[in-house]
Amino acid sequence: MPKYIIITCLLVFGFTSKSLAQFGFSHEVGVIIGPTAFQSDYGERHDVKTNLGNTGFGIGLIHYLNFSYKADCDCYTPETYFNDHFKLRSELSYSKTKLDFFGKWTEGNGNLATRLRGMHGETSITDIGMQLEYFPLSIRDFSATLGAWGPFMSLGAHFSFYDPKAYSDYGPLDTPITTPVKYIGATQNESGTVWSVVGSVGTRYKLTTLSDLMIDLRWQYYFSDWVDGLRPDPDLHKENKANDWNVWLNFGYIYYID
Repeated sequence: MPKYIIITCLLVFGFTSKSLAQFGFSHEVGVIIGPTAFQSDYGERHDVKTNLGNTGFGIGLIHYLNFSYKADCDCYTPETYFNDHFKLRSELSYSKTKLDFFGKWTEGNGNLATRLRGMHGETSITDIGMQLEYFPLSIRDFSATLGAWGPFMSLGAHFSFYDPKAYSDYGPLDTPITTPVKYIGATQNESGTVWSVVGSVGTRYKLTTLSDLMIDLRWQYYFSDWVDGLRPDPDLHKENKANDWNVWLNFGYIYYID
């Protein structure tokens, strides 16, 4: 897996920062960090305790192509709507979330509730990908005004490496003693890869001439139901038919490469 991460990083960051530099775009780099909430087959759908309990953290490196400014000549590019309202974001990020069962089925001292409370999981995810960010307000005006706000929305695709783990406090899984019947044969402790679609809304704050603060709320949908390492038979259990998805609240710092 490290080999594929390195190769993809070179393709994503190397291509954007070097190959496209000849066109005169400017570049921005930054870091992001924040809490994540993983929506999976652990817990009960639409349950507040599940949404609040299955949380983790994420951290990442980001790179932007700024089409409105040319670093090689210290000047603005020809004014077009695209140049003044769009940026291309590349990202390498990592998140990890611990997973438990919550909701009414875990309450009480019955066999089902006890075994559900004893089952745990976690998943770590490395993401590499791109998003196209749209700024409704002028990027040029924002760049020239200290204390300005620059709201944005984005859409893109990521390639994800996931590594799940599922286990029980009472011993090996897939036995009636440790695992509810619904989850026997439905766990997987093997890493894999998956594509995902990513969308976000957020805003920048112009901190200095060459730096911004950023906050954005990101939604990420994986095209697999194995990212959490748990997948009950969707033909028998309709409540578990959805793929896994993740919500991430990012706080970031961005620096303009002059």
